[in-house]
Amino acid sequence: MDVDTPQAAIRVYGTTWCPDCALAKRVLNGFDADYEWIDVTGDADAIDFVQSVNGGNRSVPTIVFPDGQTLTEPSGRALTAALLALGYRPKQPAV
Repeated sequence: MDVDTPQAAIRVYGTTWCPDCALAKRVLNGFDADYEWIDVTGDADAIDFVQSVNGGNRSVPTIVFPDGQTLTEPSGRALTAALLALGYRPKQPAV
């Protein structure tokens, strides 16, 4: 679920024009996982954070999990594996 509240467990730093960010959103939306979307465009604090965890690079998406683990520019497969390893489950199709 795409939420814009600070209570969200997963934080996703990205942009609206990034194909990898769109992929990350699709994967996250397929799981029972709330997340906070943070658009780094024009957000100096968000850019500073992204650079601080990516060796000075503005790499997006940068995904921060509740346990502090980060993923940067993950493939769909890598993000799915991380979500499953952390106990998130895919949404069940409507019957």
